[in-house]
Amino acid sequence: MEWRENQGLEWLEAKLPGTTVAFTTRTGGVSEGPFSTLNLGILTDDDADAVKSNRQRVADALGIDGTRVAMGRQVHGSDIAFHAEGPVEPHFFNPGRPPQDVDGHLTDAPGLPLFVLVADCLPVAMSGPGGIAMLHCGWRGLAGSIVEDAAKRIAATHAAVGPGIGPCCFEVGEEVFAAFDGLGDGLRQGNNLDLWKVARRKLDNAGVETVDVAEVCTFCDSRRFFSHRRDHGRTGRQAGIAWLG
Repeated sequence: MEWRENQGLEWLEAKLPGTTVAFTTRTGGVSEGPFSTLNLGILTDDDADAVKSNRQRVADALGIDGTRVAMGRQVHGSDIAFHAEGPVEPHFFNPGRPPQDVDGHLTDAPGLPLFVLVADCLPVAMSGPGGIAMLHCGWRGLAGSIVEDAAKRIAATHAAVGPGIGPCCFEVGEEVFAAFDGLGDGLRQGNNLDLWKVARRKLDNAGVETVDVAEVCTFCDSRRFFSHRRDHGRTGRQAGIAWLG
């Protein structure tokens, strides 16, 4: 992965076969206060016009077609939507309730960006002969089958895991550790869970051959990233975006 910058925006970019993946930061937008500055989440207390402007800035900087962006209302689940073409209603530029409650997206259509919002959860992108995937992976999604299902549906060979809360900061209860008992040792550091390692092992077990994990903690890096846990819920959202071509 490499840091990239354009038009005042900064993002971490990964290249998968035939696929570009961008993990945005909080820099380069117009939002203020706890949402400063590039908040992309409309379901926050931020001004809706500011969020729309921020989304336009992202589309312009990345050179993607915002009218084709596929997204959903994330519910920390394991459901995945397949998109054969652009959405009928462009929710990216007209924020409202997206048509589906899903945490993962697949497509085999070139130039159709897949979009998830994060603020400590992991954005996970995959590519394979069957297309690409973009997933919103909190611990509940990872404990479910979202990674395995997406990898199987596109026969994923490569993956990139973007910034998310690290083992330095992700303190959890025993029920969360128990959800990952089958993944082997080394996931626990005192009362903290290594979610980066969880994602890597899930991808490895799903047969993904090449896995690149950013290992950048959103909780620690307040300059670059929003963090739901660090900011006690009053914060913005960055994004994971992937597209073919």
